[in-house]
Amino acid sequence: MTVAQPRVPLRRLVFIVLVVALAVGLLVIASAARARFRTTPVYEPPVLAGQPVACTAGFYARRGEAIVLTISDHCYDRAHPPLDAAGDALGTYGADARRADCPAGRTCAGSDIVELVLAPDHIPWGHLNLVDLGAGGYRTIAPDAQPLSCDDLHEGAAVETDTNFPCMAVTDIEAGIGDSGGAFLLDGRPAGIAAREFGGRLGFTPLAEGFADLGLTLCTDPDCGLTPP
Repeated sequence: MTVAQPRVPLRRLVFIVLVVALAVGLLVIASAARARFRTTPVYEPPVLAGQPVACTAGFYARRGEAIVLTISDHCYDRAHPPLDAAGDALGTYGADARRADCPAGRTCAGSDIVELVLAPDHIPWGHLNLVDLGAGGYRTIAPDAQPLSCDDLHEGAAVETDTNFPCMAVTDIEAGIGDSGGAFLLDGRPAGIAAREFGGRLGFTPLAEGFADLGLTLCTDPDCGLTPP
């Protein structure tokens, strides 16, 4: 003899499903909100260093009087410069990092970077020595900071060399689609730009060689050594 198990009314079952779906939705919304939560201000104009611009995030630098934002060279559309929320261009693309001592028929680059020459109204004077990590807050580049060079990679660090870059560092960070172009800080020092994935690990090219190719100077003070207009 078997005992009939009580049935859950269809109306109650639908209610439980709706409650579960609502709870999942709230968790997703809360997670997204937490990712966007900031404890630091957003300046006007905003600090773009460290933030996604043309699918990449770089550093401020200057050549003479021009302020540029470095972004990933393999991850941009030269014909379509990035726009701000109002639809105005953030700037215009300048030179790609290229090495002069390159074998004939090859393309050589010190770093995987290209410069975005910023429009005057998108230069955050007073904050050019900052890197905005979003919910992680700002990182201030030290006044005596120098961009990481190939020569700074020491024994014990994993390095990858190929036909395009003089060196590439491989990190312990897991890599995924969309990670390209992220700004790397090494012990607070401007280090490089995320460029490749090796066995699921993220690789980056050091900044110094690309800066040398482009004739750039890293911005390490609030006005990058210039007098604001």
